[in-house]
Amino acid sequence: MRFFLIGVVVFAAAVGLALALSVDPGNVVLFYPPYRVDLSLNLFLLIAVVAFIVLYALIRIADKTVRMPQRVALYRQRQSEKRASKALRSALQAHFEGRYGHAERDAEEAQELPETAGLAALVAARSAHRMREYGRRDDWLRRAEADPGLRAAKLMTEAECLVDARDGTRALAVVEQLHAAGARHIQSLRLGLKAHQYAGEWDAVLKLLRTLNKRDALHPAAARRIKMLAYRALLAARGDDSHALLALWQSVPNVDKRLGDVALVAAQAFNAAGLGYQARVVIENALVAEWDARLVEEYARSGDEAVNALFTAPSRSRDPKSSQPDDPRPQIERAERWTREHPDDASAFYALGTLCAREKLWGKAQTALGAALEIAPDARLATLIHYELGRVFEQIDEPEKSREHFRAAATSQVGR
Repeated sequence: MRFFLIGVVVFAAAVGLALALSVDPGNVVLFYPPYRVDLSLNLFLLIAVVAFIVLYALIRIADKTVRMPQRVALYRQRQSEKRASKALRSALQAHFEGRYGHAERDAEEAQELPETAGLAALVAARSAHRMREYGRRDDWLRRAEADPGLRAAKLMTEAECLVDARDGTRALAVVEQLHAAGARHIQSLRLGLKAHQYAGEWDAVLKLLRTLNKRDALHPAAARRIKMLAYRALLAARGDDSHALLALWQSVPNVDKRLGDVALVAAQAFNAAGLGYQARVVIENALVAEWDARLVEEYARSGDEAVNALFTAPSRSRDPKSSQPDDPRPQIERAERWTREHPDDASAFYALGTLCAREKLWGKAQTALGAALEIAPDARLATLIHYELGRVFEQIDEPEKSREHFRAAATSQVGR
């Protein structure tokens, strides 16, 4: 149908042109002495049209000839852009596929175009880092500095690589540059948090952690573990000074004091420093918020140097004035209440038995520790119970049973 219509148009044009040429209204005379040329008007118009077409074609040819070098250069540039863009896409795909060597080679090819060179360098830096080629990684990062528009991306990439390599000091310096440039978004704060962890700057870790928690940027379990690590490090650094320990604990927010993990590391630190009374206070307050068997076991060890020596580091110098005497009866009553509220938890019976043994309530101690041994969930707790039962039978002059339990405790300890 299309060719038919084209044919109709061509034939119609031919008929129209023939009809137009059949009309000859006059002549055109050209004088160039001593010459004279007589032409019909139709022939003159035809020659003029042909001459215009030829002249136009010659001008176009001349223009294209003059512009040929520019066109060739533009063509080559476009081909270069296509190759560089293709190489950058290939580098990104290879990086995400885990083919880091291939990604680095493609990124090198993408360097021929300035517009893609910076991004390609960042992809290559990440790939080199994944291959643990830190020297090449740093070279690629220096190449990326040539593009000022990628400064934030370069700093973010460098910070992530350094944090991943656990180079806390260098990572902190880069994160500070990032924040100085105004990039205080969630990911940069997360990187800062890890960098402060690796650098051992735990006060800064807690400060950043509060900021991230306000933005709901961390999983609660992860935030809780980081808090525990931070407080453990801060308490350990003050373990030689009981007054510093108490002062630090007073500065801890109440919401953190009620966390089981935080309360546990605090109680362990207080026990190691000989502050059993303070350890029990910490545990009692934390157990009001949530039950934690680990805290109950630590409660049983609070103030008992013999048991603490088995499962904690050697105690440091202590200030005897910092320990406060307390009435054992409320502690025993509290442990009895725990056994009623948690009859399936061996740690509650272990705590009750240990406290009764400490007060020479031998029968009650045997009963509670026996019940704890029957439902002990693991060998670790069973070791503690056997050791405590051995001490009880030793005090009541039953050496056979005492040796049996001490032997069981030793066997469990070696098995671990």
